[in-house]
Amino acid sequence: MAAPTPDASRRDQPEHRDPRGERHPSGWRVRPGPDGRGAPPEPRQRIFGPGLLIFFLILLLINIVLASALQTTPASVRIPYSPNFLEQVQSGNVSSISSKGSSIQGEFRKEVRYPDSAAKPVTRFVTELPEFVDNKTLLQLLQSKHVVINATAPSSGTPLFWTILISFGPALLIVLFFVWMARSAAGGLGGGGIGAFGRSRAQRVEPSEQHVTFADVAGIDEAKEELTEIVDFLKGPEKYRRLGGRIPRGVLLTGPPGTGKTLLARALAGEAQVPFFSISASEFVELFVGVGASRVRDLFAQAKEAAPAIIFIDELDAIGRSRAGAIGGFGGGHDEREQTLNQILTEMDGFDPSVGVIVISATNRPEVLDPALLRPGRFDRRVAVQPPDTVGRRKILEVHTRAVPLAADVDLDRLAATTPGMVGADLANVVNEAALTAARRAHEAVTNRDLQDALEKLVLGTERRILLSPRERRRTAYHEAGHAVIGMLTPGADPVRKVSIIPRGVALGVTLSAPEADRFSYDRPYLLGKIQVALGGRVAEELVFGEVTTGAQNDIKQATELARNMVGLWGMSDVIGPVTVITENGPLAFPGSSDISPVTRQLVDEEVRHLIERAHERVTQLMSANRDRLDALAEALLEHETLDQDEAYQAAGIQRPPESPAELERSA
Repeated sequence: MAAPTPDASRRDQPEHRDPRGERHPSGWRVRPGPDGRGAPPEPRQRIFGPGLLIFFLILLLINIVLASALQTTPASVRIPYSPNFLEQVQSGNVSSISSKGSSIQGEFRKEVRYPDSAAKPVTRFVTELPEFVDNKTLLQLLQSKHVVINATAPSSGTPLFWTILISFGPALLIVLFFVWMARSAAGGLGGGGIGAFGRSRAQRVEPSEQHVTFADVAGIDEAKEELTEIVDFLKGPEKYRRLGGRIPRGVLLTGPPGTGKTLLARALAGEAQVPFFSISASEFVELFVGVGASRVRDLFAQAKEAAPAIIFIDELDAIGRSRAGAIGGFGGGHDEREQTLNQILTEMDGFDPSVGVIVISATNRPEVLDPALLRPGRFDRRVAVQPPDTVGRRKILEVHTRAVPLAADVDLDRLAATTPGMVGADLANVVNEAALTAARRAHEAVTNRDLQDALEKLVLGTERRILLSPRERRRTAYHEAGHAVIGMLTPGADPVRKVSIIPRGVALGVTLSAPEADRFSYDRPYLLGKIQVALGGRVAEELVFGEVTTGAQNDIKQATELARNMVGLWGMSDVIGPVTVITENGPLAFPGSSDISPVTRQLVDEEVRHLIERAHERVTQLMSANRDRLDALAEALLEHETLDQDEAYQAAGIQRPPESPAELERSA
């Protein structure tokens, strides 16, 4: 049975228990004071919602309607002084008038119809007294006709209360609305002013809400082992304190995206059963300088109050980049980001790790972090979370298929072996896509075919049923057959797993090659073989059709990147030697950004071209000598559209490479 939420417990029980054990009637939270006892109860925080805003708008609308209704006065018509006004006075039809300045208002004894009154009879009128009219003459005329003369305009008869409401109601409502906003922001949201910019936006997860543990994290056993002692410290710190041990203040999780860094941090909090404060580094930075630093202070204050606790800052490189700027000094700085970084450094220096607050951060770009973050006393420990091997991928698949019914033909070992380089997020996506595919096909359980189709969809792209002309279809078949034949004939190249001329994604055909086992380092022959396989499609088009198309764009790009890395990054060129000319992020193109001379750069370009041209020559010779195999494989593709590994090798007349020991063991 799931534990009740805090709100539900307040409704169902007369008293509410705080996660740290304090208890107070009526749902009040009790914070521990300096002496360890409960401080005065603090009411629940109220946040700004749309309900009260709608209430204020309705009140304002009602006020406007009442004002318009209560301000209605008897109908009156504006008439000229002469002849209309004078005629009515002389005929004795004017009972009373009032004057203010040059304006004269009055009432008729009998109703009068005027065109301006919309054909309705009126008893009130308004006119203007011209400046050249003698007031004494008019006064004598009015007295002779017994007209009552008032000094001020007659009252509309509206009560004083309604007059005040009409005059000051809208302004009063607006003032009350802004006062309420200010009080809500300052009190209910933590005293940070309107908007509470200075308050931390970290999401706090209580121990009772932690459902992720180390059992849900697979494939990264080495990283879990390094974090085990942190769990032990949070559960029993005396074990380390009595020997003078100090737990690391900060743990930095590094690794490619999708390897499970965030999941590992959540599992750590779930194992230790402590409050977990989670926030992305980008949420610290705002338009106003100083807001980020204020949020950092507030976050650490909350964590110390809830200690023992874990603070998790995701994507640390968003605020932790080196303050020296970009490579070579380019890029400049950012005042708000630097102030936020300085505050994090100060907070990590200022708190005692014995209080039980541990900072965990994750990034996939540790090389750009400021050196001050990585020194001892801040992020003392760096845990590398690397992509899993075959055994790790098998365990990850087991975790993600717990709630997925699998058919009897599903072999997770084989699926793990055919997904080298995939991380936990990729494998979770494969399982989810397979479940969706099985549901669309009305299967009772996920079959091996569903998993294979999901894997091909995510790796190769979705099939596109477009109509190709016979010539374009034939050219695509020879292009993919060229890749496949070179891959089959090149020693050390990855075995061909599948060949298809069905359009997928942006490609008109695909050739899938995958290694027999995980590779963690690459030698020069293997990389040259990958370049040759990439050029196989273009060479096949040149050999068969005598011309090239744009279909080899991605192949040329891959071959060029491999050759450039071999020359400038991995030291695999005899001309350049073991010298780093480019970085992992690309060539150092800014003037003065490196010590590499223009002459060396020119040598790199020439060597890259030389590597690709020699690979092109070898592929052309190999393809010409095996033209019959190329034709046979292309014809088989035109007939069947898709060939698996056995069918592709059989159609080309090439012996399939022997299975690896792992594959032989699975087959047995």
